[in-house]
Amino acid sequence: MPAANYNATVLANGAAGENVMLLTARWDETTPAPACGQFYMLRAWKAEEAPLLSRPISVHRFDREKKEISFLYEVRGTGTQKLAALRPGDTVALTGPSGRGFPVDGTLGGAVALVGGGIGTAPLLQLAAELAAQGVDVDLYAGFRDEPYRVDAFSAACRSVHIATDSGRHGHHGFVTDLLDPAKYTAVCTCGPEIMMEKVAKMCLRAGVRVYVSREAKMACGVGACLGCTCKSKNGGVSVCKDGPVFEGSVLYELD
Repeated sequence: MPAANYNATVLANGAAGENVMLLTARWDETTPAPACGQFYMLRAWKAEEAPLLSRPISVHRFDREKKEISFLYEVRGTGTQKLAALRPGDTVALTGPSGRGFPVDGTLGGAVALVGGGIGTAPLLQLAAELAAQGVDVDLYAGFRDEPYRVDAFSAACRSVHIATDSGRHGHHGFVTDLLDPAKYTAVCTCGPEIMMEKVAKMCLRAGVRVYVSREAKMACGVGACLGCTCKSKNGGVSVCKDGPVFEGSVLYELD
């Protein structure tokens, strides 16, 4: 179904961590409901204003009953700075939902590990909620540089939460992949820095466990028309915005 374009009312927009914001807006129930792992193009400035492009941000949490949609994002540049300046009652332009999300059709099995790195934990919350509602045992493995954020939001859906930090101030002192044993799970879903996702994917491939990765890329159109977010795969070039952002791991990675 084609992505919808509409102006949404901002309900809340506050700090969730250092340079990390949580924006909640009113979802237009006449538009398609987002699937976990899909994203929207967000814009809080006029077409003639800088920056030129909207910002692709994954869905953090979606509540159909409350008609609310939330985005967790890191403030990095001009676009996200303008998003961070939004206040309740302001308007944010949403185009979406777009892309292919995580499989939640019952094929992941009975025990799933979610592995997130930093802001890569954002799309995993909705996934955790939907899997838990199906009776799946969900464990979260989250890595951060120093201070974790939004981890408590996972507690209702996850059987266990494992934290790793580069600084050692919280949880395991080291990489979050140090904590993961893919053999304990029927599937693994991951989102975060590319180097982390590649390691997770190869660990899973060696263990014979299905793995799904959510890629991040700079996007211009968000619908696969401009080919600006093309990445390499075993099948040639694929668009992160249209063919992804979620890919089966063996399509993108192979063992050395």
